[in-house]
Amino acid sequence: MRFLVVGGGGREHALIWKLSQSPKVTKIYCAPGNGGTGDLAQNVSIQADDIEGLLKFALDEQIDWTIVGPEIPLMLGLTDKFRQQGLKAFGPSQKAAEIEGSKALAKELMFKYGIPTAQSEAFVDSKAAIDYINKTGAPCVVKADGLAAGKGVVVAMDVATAIAAVEMIMQDKVFGESGNKVIIEEFLEGEEVSILAFTDGQSILPMVSAQDHKRAYDGDEGPNTGGMGAYSPALIYTKEIANKVQQTILEPTIKGLAAEGRAYTGVIYAGLMLTVEGPKVLEYNARFGDPETQPVLMRLETDLVEVIEAIDKQELHLLSLKWSPAATVCVVMAAGGYPGEYGKGDAITGLDKVALEDSAVYVFQAGTKKEKGQLVTDGGRVLGVTARGKDIKAAVASAYKAVEKINFSKKQYRKDIAYKAL
Repeated sequence: MRFLVVGGGGREHALIWKLSQSPKVTKIYCAPGNGGTGDLAQNVSIQADDIEGLLKFALDEQIDWTIVGPEIPLMLGLTDKFRQQGLKAFGPSQKAAEIEGSKALAKELMFKYGIPTAQSEAFVDSKAAIDYINKTGAPCVVKADGLAAGKGVVVAMDVATAIAAVEMIMQDKVFGESGNKVIIEEFLEGEEVSILAFTDGQSILPMVSAQDHKRAYDGDEGPNTGGMGAYSPALIYTKEIANKVQQTILEPTIKGLAAEGRAYTGVIYAGLMLTVEGPKVLEYNARFGDPETQPVLMRLETDLVEVIEAIDKQELHLLSLKWSPAATVCVVMAAGGYPGEYGKGDAITGLDKVALEDSAVYVFQAGTKKEKGQLVTDGGRVLGVTARGKDIKAAVASAYKAVEKINFSKKQYRKDIAYKAL
């Protein structure tokens, strides 16, 4: 089978790495890809949001399956347009993907179907939002309604920070039209867990748990990012909690979406807060998370193609997923200045050393490209150094040992990935 993976980040590199292990796969293309995806797939210079270009390529090359990595092509209706042309595409429809594209819509769904989440109010007027903050106080959470690459959330511990967040999102338009509406949420206390699950619209098969590190700096300090690292399993996520999440969150979400005419297939991601009152939803994503995909897929022993085919045939209930008991840890190496302004074009060295010296480590590339045979930086999150170990401690040691061997100008990374588990 011939596969096209849409996207160019670490998540897409991980998907290609996993697909390439399947005996059913004969050829993989990646559009647009990065410096690392080209080692396992053929990169194609079509951007992830060029739906017509991707459609033409898939038809011309007789692609059997298109796997959508990022959220933007889903929101632009890639899967709908491909299916209209008789092509198979893995990911939710445009209507179903709006659960990520509009936080207000997601909140309405949760309130309507009794899915546990933080109390919140939505505002299209900044003055009304600020008046509400002055009335209700802090701490609170301010969120841009639309897509903001994981950066549109401000946890405000005081009123001044919350008001500044509203002004940044709604008046300064830092996230463009995504900030036309804001959500003001109650502040939830607890520990965060990321749960990714496969669904065919009826059955739901959760993947192993993971924990993401959103903040830029050690100790969960600094601005939100797309994710500075992740590990699996999240030890706090017990079997009892998993059963509760399945019954009170995952199943009602998929049923609720179907009842709203938004039948959902593919991967759904629930970002959860484990509170004293039980697990509550912080956000949904309509696709594999990044960087959670890297450590999670490293533990998946079932052929990913078999899962995709089972979803296509609505036979997910016949499948059981096999997972490695090993722990996995991903440390993101970012460009200096990320998530703010950063440079590009710096030479990356040491990857060959890592590949030679430790078979338990794989470096998933994200913001990279090849220039005259040299691998250079080309984005904010540059690499996802991902290691396997008998437990979290061993995986952390392997990951950071590899990180020390890799160099590029002004590299930055958190030194405390998985510290909560340790």
